[in-house]
Amino acid sequence: MHAVVHRVTFNERSAAEADLDQIVSGVAGMPGFVAGYWMSSSRDAGVAAVMFDSEEAAKGFASFLQSAPAAPGVTLDRESIEVGQVMAHA
Repeated sequence: MHAVVHRVTFNERSAAEADLDQIVSGVAGMPGFVAGYWMSSSRDAGVAAVMFDSEEAAKGFASFLQSAPAAPGVTLDRESIEVGQVMAHA
């Protein structure tokens, strides 16, 4: 299993929260999706960790993120996008 981790800045948090269900639904439909976690690390910042069943699927999602349009109220830190092997989970 592989994960894609990335950071965001909330420019308009209410707009970001309003659109989150649609984003989660879209990501959940991506090839190889296993699980995803969207977290708020502060009032104006967040991080997402999305798990995929293969490195290929994770890299495909990371590539998608590089060119995806920004979600309403959010700035994606494209330089923060990382793909890594999940070493353990519970």
